[in-house]
Amino acid sequence: MKPFQPDGTFHPIATGKGLRRSAVRGAGAAIAGSSGSFAVQVGSVVILARLLTPSDFGIVTMVTTFSLLLRSFGLNGFTELIMQREELTDSLASNLFWINLGVGTILTLAFASSGALLALFYHSSTVVRVTQGMALTIGVGCLGNIHMGLLQRAMHFRTTAIINFIGQVSYVIVCIILATAGWHYWALVWGSVIQNACLAAAAFLACRWTPRWPRSASGTGSALKFTMNVYSHFAFGYLTRNTDNLLVGWRFGAPALGFYKKAYDLFVLPETQLLAPLSAVVVSTLSRVNQDPEQFQRYFLRTISVLALVGMGIGADFALVGVDLFRFLLGPGWEEAGRIFALFGPGIGVMLLYNTHGWIHLSIGRPDRWFRWGLMEFACTVTLFLLALRWGPSGIAFAWTTSYFLLMFPGFAYAGKPIGLSIRSIFAVIWKFLAASIWAGCVTALIIRAVPPFGAVLGAQGAFARMVSVSFVFGAFYLFGVIALHRGLKPINETVSILRDLLPERPIRGAVTVAVDT
Repeated sequence: MKPFQPDGTFHPIATGKGLRRSAVRGAGAAIAGSSGSFAVQVGSVVILARLLTPSDFGIVTMVTTFSLLLRSFGLNGFTELIMQREELTDSLASNLFWINLGVGTILTLAFASSGALLALFYHSSTVVRVTQGMALTIGVGCLGNIHMGLLQRAMHFRTTAIINFIGQVSYVIVCIILATAGWHYWALVWGSVIQNACLAAAAFLACRWTPRWPRSASGTGSALKFTMNVYSHFAFGYLTRNTDNLLVGWRFGAPALGFYKKAYDLFVLPETQLLAPLSAVVVSTLSRVNQDPEQFQRYFLRTISVLALVGMGIGADFALVGVDLFRFLLGPGWEEAGRIFALFGPGIGVMLLYNTHGWIHLSIGRPDRWFRWGLMEFACTVTLFLLALRWGPSGIAFAWTTSYFLLMFPGFAYAGKPIGLSIRSIFAVIWKFLAASIWAGCVTALIIRAVPPFGAVLGAQGAFARMVSVSFVFGAFYLFGVIALHRGLKPINETVSILRDLLPERPIRGAVTVAVDT
């Protein structure tokens, strides 16, 4: 793809039916790529959990708690700017590339020299060398940020999905090879470095664009302001999401952090594999209809309806089968991670819904409001962490779930105010799915207690059998609850229709979640 025309302006983006077709197929490509990455990631978890120890994962997490924040400069900020901005020129994109590269280089050197401070904080000299290794991910990763943003602006979502899949596969291959060779936590470190290098190289090859040397370009100042608002929100959100790692690692050590991190990774897996790939598609499409509040709201509500149906079901089911899921996937010795995960499960569906409020802020061009809400989110969640720390990693997991229930509706109310999106309309869409998941979860839990054979078989075989049977029972009750509360099959039929429309070889229908009605 060559993103810019000879006059320096970005190639025209589809509108009307063309935009709808690009959005639908983009969402299909994103979900397909995410599904492939999910399969690879699950396979890697199963293998690496048997090659590495909880302490290996814990030591690396101690460092990545900080390195990922710095690695995300540009990735979170410039990418959203490139997708949202109405006009983008070659000169402006070039300036953004060099700014991103310069800041990334400074952050790489600064983080590499901070190992002694982290060792002092965690009381472990091992993190010094790990810090120096993970610093490379910052400098290498920033090389491809602008190119990925240009691909997403042009709605080449199939290409970006392939690039992300290549990065995931490269990480897994390197980690498994080095872990098998006995490199312990270094397997995870070098896997991350190679992953970022592959992502940057693939982005350069796919987006055939060479940045010009820096020059004066109209809009650079306003672009940086937008970027800093987005990154500032991300930074506070990141601190919110990683203060738990910091507290657990500081208070309970690397082994406890290893158990907690595996539980947390599975907790956020639906977000990273479902919500994250869709974000680029949704923000890019919503940004082009933000002048039509009625169409904007209709599109957004359809999207969260599907997320509510899927997310509430997954969350309640995972709460029921969490311990057996870890027994089956990770093997003996990881049961504590399963017990922690069972407290995360009820928050999965609410987490998916809550995190869509950022789509509203970005698509209407108000990252400043997103940043201000991030401060409120940080204060609320960290306060819950501190209150729950006395109960260990399990208390932190429960605090996470509680925070999403407390913040969801206030977050939607604040995000929707500028465009007239009422909290009542959002509540009307999701409450039936929440009620159905609670009812189905309670009934299934009672059946598990009443039937002794559910817990009779031990080992991985018994864990798998329980997962399948419990999920089947829960799924039947959940679908019954959804159908009863909606008085029909409408939400299920709409979801099936949407899934069909996401396939590129199918004709585009009129009613799809990522469609823009014309």
